[in-house]
Amino acid sequence: MSKNKQWLAAALAAVMVLGLTACGSGEEQEDPESEPAAGTAVQIQSVTLDSIATENTVSGQVAAEDTSTIFISMAAKCTAVNYEAGDIVNAGDVICTLDLGSTIASYNAANINYQSSAQSYQDQAAVFQSQIDLYQKNVNDLKALFEIGAASQTEIDQAELQLQSAIATRNSTLAQLEAGMESAKSSVEQLSTALENVDGAGNVIAPISGTLVTMNAVENSFISTTMPVAVIDGADQMKVTVSVAETLVPKLTIGDSADISVSAAGQAFTGTIRAVERSANQQTKLYTVTLGVPADVSGLLSGMSAEVTFHTDRSDNTVVVPSECVLSSGDTQYVYIVTDDTAKKVEVTTGLTSSGVTEITSGLQEGDQLVVVGQAYLEDGAPVRIVDGED
Repeated sequence: MSKNKQWLAAALAAVMVLGLTACGSGEEQEDPESEPAAGTAVQIQSVTLDSIATENTVSGQVAAEDTSTIFISMAAKCTAVNYEAGDIVNAGDVICTLDLGSTIASYNAANINYQSSAQSYQDQAAVFQSQIDLYQKNVNDLKALFEIGAASQTEIDQAELQLQSAIATRNSTLAQLEAGMESAKSSVEQLSTALENVDGAGNVIAPISGTLVTMNAVENSFISTTMPVAVIDGADQMKVTVSVAETLVPKLTIGDSADISVSAAGQAFTGTIRAVERSANQQTKLYTVTLGVPADVSGLLSGMSAEVTFHTDRSDNTVVVPSECVLSSGDTQYVYIVTDDTAKKVEVTTGLTSSGVTEITSGLQEGDQLVVVGQAYLEDGAPVRIVDGED
């Protein structure tokens, strides 16, 4: 082989070696971005101190602080209706008109009879008192005369008998007059109750200003004696009443706040406990709790349903974590924290629970890095990779 051919062969061999070396080098090097990171992906949050309270939610009902219910305790025909349920009325407005001519006449007659009976009683009592005073003076005078020998004991005895007879007659007569007066008074009171909030023309008058929440009077129909003609909710502050079990009563204090939701009115607000009854309802064995409604809450009507959430058994300055972070195995409860990119299983003791959070009374301390996502896939000592919510 010539020297030129030998040199060319050597050059080609060198190029091939370099090419193979370059290929081998490319196979050994990998893109660092394509290499998966080691450990289970988790999200963490730093443990902080907070407050927690047990929640107890019960159903209740909205009512007006000042409610007026108008009943007519006798059958009567409605001749006119001026307002409908939902209307706003002012005190003194004529809600409707009833045909109560005969009832009003009976009331007027009964009232005259009562006034006459009362006057007769007073007049008779005054006459009897004058007679008795006169007889008493006669007795006293005779006793004085007897002391100086100018009157006899028989005269004194006769005067005293006359006095006692006058007293007995007075008592008997006044008792009869009083019985008649009380009977007349009873008739007036019964008719007065039937005509409460009704004027002399049969007009039913609104006793307070507010919302007409119930209106049962129908024109040209007879009203019911078992149902109210109308119910008016006062324009002032509303209230919410709920019934609670005896176990909750000791935990409620006047002045405490509670969350109230009235879905029918689209309202959610904070109410204040104003009263807690100390005796249970005989049928339900539950205790009534009354809560005040802030004055700026509008749209509430009596009878609307309300959901009331009481916050009891409060703990302040304590460790509070999301409830889903707490895992369990038998009777043991535990969480995972992260230390040096490693999961650490920590047994904990829990306390109060409320609205998706749980109090940790032992096992965690402020500043611990708590695993909040991915904890179900961990084991003690497993490597972890911390990610954010977007990874």
